[in-house]
Amino acid sequence: MDTKFDVIVIGSGPGGYVTAIRAAQLGMKTAVIERESLGGVCLNWGCIPTKALLKSAQVYEYLLEADKYGLEAKTVDKNFDKIIDRSRGVANGMAKGIEFLMKKNKITVIQGEAKVLPGKSVEVDGPDKGLYMANHIIIATGTRSRELPNIPQDGKRVIGYRQAMTLKEQPKRMVVVGSGAIGVEFAHFYHTIGTEVTIVEFMPQLVPNEDKDIAKQLEKTFKKKGMNIMTNSSVEQVDASGKDLKVHIKTAKGTEVVECDVVLSAVGVKSNIENIGLEAVGIKTEKDKVLVDPYYKTNVDGYYAIGDIVPGPALAHVA
Repeated sequence: MDTKFDVIVIGSGPGGYVTAIRAAQLGMKTAVIERESLGGVCLNWGCIPTKALLKSAQVYEYLLEADKYGLEAKTVDKNFDKIIDRSRGVANGMAKGIEFLMKKNKITVIQGEAKVLPGKSVEVDGPDKGLYMANHIIIATGTRSRELPNIPQDGKRVIGYRQAMTLKEQPKRMVVVGSGAIGVEFAHFYHTIGTEVTIVEFMPQLVPNEDKDIAKQLEKTFKKKGMNIMTNSSVEQVDASGKDLKVHIKTAKGTEVVECDVVLSAVGVKSNIENIGLEAVGIKTEKDKVLVDPYYKTNVDGYYAIGDIVPGPALAHVA
């Protein structure tokens, strides 16, 4: 495998793989370093598979209300395992599509964990272990589920978004902590297929970053569907000592305890910028973000950063 390139992109999410393809189209010798699956979180664990879950929920809802459309569906049921399998299948198919685009554009895919080094070089640990050089290094390492100290995730009963997409069985009761894009999507999906859902939001409204009127309408819709919405509230602790999880929630009226099978922590995301060599190279960061100029250059020549790890709006659409 070649070790010298014009451009190396670290991360193959919506920012990284698009950048790599365009660089290759412009005639640059390009490589992408990826530690997991091509396509990043959005394609494998975010936007794409969650929309597949939401589509299944929508079709199920239509079937339950078939008579409203002048149709008859005598027996309507769901298969949780098949819903999950379909979602994973959609994501896997898209990942193979990215793999095809890499080959088509003659982009070298390097598998492993990347660490930037001074002198425009990148050290990779993993299947394609080695030292790689490039004139331009673009860091696009994205984000992961943020963990709160008082809600540690065990991956089974207290989970993040990844586990929410691959649960072995449908929970009867779920508490969703946080009502951003991730929280409300999963709340809607699970509630629609029959899980009893409670949403706990620290701010006064659901989807706190969105328009107030939209948030108000969403809360109204969710309540009408039968969801338990607790705004201006915070989870103080999760007692996992018994068969049922006991979620202690601080509200304006005092502390309430809600029992459930699964707690989904959806309190936002954290940038993947630790242990990737930024300090050694001297790249400046602030408040969990890499600082860049209007052209996405860092303060060190030859090193750039894009996507969710830089200040400003986040998620796939921006990248």
